[in-house]
Parts: sequence; structure tokens; C-alpha cells
Amino acid sequence: MAVGFVLINVAPGAEKRVFDTMIRWDEIEELYPLFGDYDLIAKIQAESYEALSDIIVQKIRAMEGVTETKTLTGAKF
Repeated sequence: MAVGFVLINVAPGAEKRVFDTMIRWDEIEELYPLFGDYDLIAKIQAESYEALSDIIVQKIRAMEGVTETKTLTGAKF
């Protein structure tokens, strides 16, 4: 199982639309609006890091209004 935390920037005025779309996705475990350097943070759980990458590249980054992402992947001790 792979876990990723994705920091997301969106175009001004698109925050609510992007949030409302993403919150319905099964892969999104948690999603929060932010103030500061990023607009949203999403916790994503996927079967593998390849699947995690596909969600980020093919779904999140492909969304109209998303301008930037930064992904932090979970680690095991």
C-alpha cells in the first residue's frame, strides 16, 4: 500500500470546483483547503507507488484549474 500527501495549487477562483470534484474520488482519503503556499492538501492511498503516480499525473495534474502539485510519499520505519 502506498500513501501520498499531495499539496495542490489551483488557479484563482477554481478552488471550490477542484475540491468538490476531488472529494468524490475513491482514492482520496482526506482533502483539506489550506491558506498559505498551497490551496489544497490531499491524502491518497493506492495499491502501489505506480498507482499513486497514475492518480497524481492522470487525474490531479490533468484537472482544469490545477496549476502545481508537490507530492510527499509515506515511508515505513
